Amino acid sequence: MQGMLKNMSATTFVDIGRRVLTRESFAVSELAAALDENFARAVELMLNAKGRVIVSGMGKSGHIARKIAATLASTGTPAHFVHPAEASHGDLGMMAQGDVTLVLSNSGETPELADVIAYTRRFSIPMIGIAGRAGSTLLKQADVALLLPEAEEACDTGIVPTTSTTMTLALGDALAIALMEHREFTPENFRDFHPGGKLGARLSKVQDLMHTGAEIPLVPSDTAMSDALLAISQKGFGVVGVTDPEGALCGIITDGDLRRNMENLLEKTAAQVMTPDPSTIAPDALAELAVSQMNERKITCLFVTEGGQRGAPLGILHIHDCLRAGIA
Repeated sequence: MQGMLKNMSATTFVDIGRRVLTRESFAVSELAAALDENFARAVELMLNAKGRVIVSGMGKSGHIARKIAATLASTGTPAHFVHPAEASHGDLGMMAQGDVTLVLSNSGETPELADVIAYTRRFSIPMIGIAGRAGSTLLKQADVALLLPEAEEACDTGIVPTTSTTMTLALGDALAIALMEHREFTPENFRDFHPGGKLGARLSKVQDLMHTGAEIPLVPSDTAMSDALLAISQKGFGVVGVTDPEGALCGIITDGDLRRNMENLLEKTAAQVMTPDPSTIAPDALAELAVSQMNERKITCLFVTEGGQRGAPLGILHIHDCLRAGIA
């Protein structure tokens, strides 16, 4: 074995990798060309489901089935995975009338799927079958049959499920995106299902991260600068917002404003020192947009207002809040 490895150069490994990817990409292209009205029927079945989409498969197909179920669930289509072996020992109870099943098997003859298939037929649960063999038991029993085109597996021996599982996964993605776009699923909806992790961070809204209530550094426009300085120090943001008599944000006092007004600073009011009409952001804006604005203006804070730049202050967002949430 070691001798064989020594005889294989880096170029050989790259050639193998390219062969695998070329073979699989060609198969996915063939799959795209082969889509027909059965694909549309499968989407319609899942759209009309009153319950959930139950995805099942064994072995490598089972791993693909889990991923498809997760993709469906995170894009607006309630779904979960049922292991066919566990189904035969009680988990068939996880399937009910009103559900739709999506069953995967490259051969279409996986014996562990027999009970799942029989259960769907007995209780009239619509079944979508995905397989690579026309005339297989799975596709003959399915209400909608999605046949994978003939394609070589990525290994030259043809025994390792590679190209076939790639096609199945891609077909699952195609079903999920078709459902997602029909439902007009938005990035905000996506965030609701992904509150954690990098995706959740990128889709966080300003209102999820901002400081509110007594934490907001604010003073009325007629406040003496001695009191304004105290507010800056106490709140810890390095700035203070200035409000007009109606309570709307009309200005901001920063370190730069203090330096420009050092002469007789304590004899002035907040209105005399402030920079008027500061940059603000809406509470329902994506926090990523807030980071972009702060970077562009070279500032560290944004006041959050309702109704535009001269709106009532609802909160304050600091760049550190965004960094802690994983937004950079």
